[in-house]
Amino acid sequence: MTHTVPTFGGRLAAQFAAGRHLCAGIDPHAALLDEWGVDNDAAGAERMGRDVVAAAAGVAACVKPQIALFERFGSAGFAALERVFADAREAGLLVVADVKRGDIGSTFAAYADAWLTPGAPLEADAMTVVAYQGFDSLAGAFRHVTDHGKGMFVLAATSNPEAREVQRAIREDGRTVAAAMVADAEDWNAVHAASHDTDPAAHEVGSIGVVLGATLALDDFGIATGERPAGPALPVLAPGFGHQGARIEDAHRIFGGIGQALLANESRSILRGGSTGLSIRIKERAAAIQAALAA
Repeated sequence: MTHTVPTFGGRLAAQFAAGRHLCAGIDPHAALLDEWGVDNDAAGAERMGRDVVAAAAGVAACVKPQIALFERFGSAGFAALERVFADAREAGLLVVADVKRGDIGSTFAAYADAWLTPGAPLEADAMTVVAYQGFDSLAGAFRHVTDHGKGMFVLAATSNPEAREVQRAIREDGRTVAAAMVADAEDWNAVHAASHDTDPAAHEVGSIGVVLGATLALDDFGIATGERPAGPALPVLAPGFGHQGARIEDAHRIFGGIGQALLANESRSILRGGSTGLSIRIKERAAAIQAALAA
């Protein structure tokens, strides 16, 4: 089958080739909105989101709105989010919707339709997902990945302490839950890359990635950081740099071979201080990330 739609992995590869690895978070927490001098409402969240998009255009690889912080304002919050997404598309920025949806069958398929259908009001380029019901529970989104060039980031190892018991649990096959998420994503990318004969970049970077916290010791989760299997590089969305304490200069040590396609997510480190100086903060963090990963 000939595919004419560029893959999400291919579009990520283009960002990486341009030296862009920053994922700029859009997290309109009440305290941050106060720092921005705007109200804790949908209009304030929209202001933050659109300002971040404007400052990140041409500098960051993507933006990642935290959806819960918009949806707490109800329909007005979703309307604000739609405008943020529209700005990002116009600016040529990839959008990762941080929705963390997870379910089975037709329910998860409906979540995928909401966030990954081309032309949908809330269309994003990729979404964060939870697959603790099994990797195949994501099947309702696979057609969006293969046919529409969309992506997913599967939670694998996260920094919140209460997740460790689940993510480090040993399955019947001897792997931890976290390690299985990584391996299943790598396997899916390897199998499907060959079908994209018109998008060579699909062979470089996969379209399904994982979320790995930069503040973690991945060995504790059973995740090997050495040489990876042959096939597309696994996209890794890595929160924890900046405000949470991880240093981008340590990225190679933290992720090793699994960090070939790293998206370094930073939110509070660029949002603190309000709109004044926002563009400078984003440019400085983007440059620091580029330099560290090129070293």
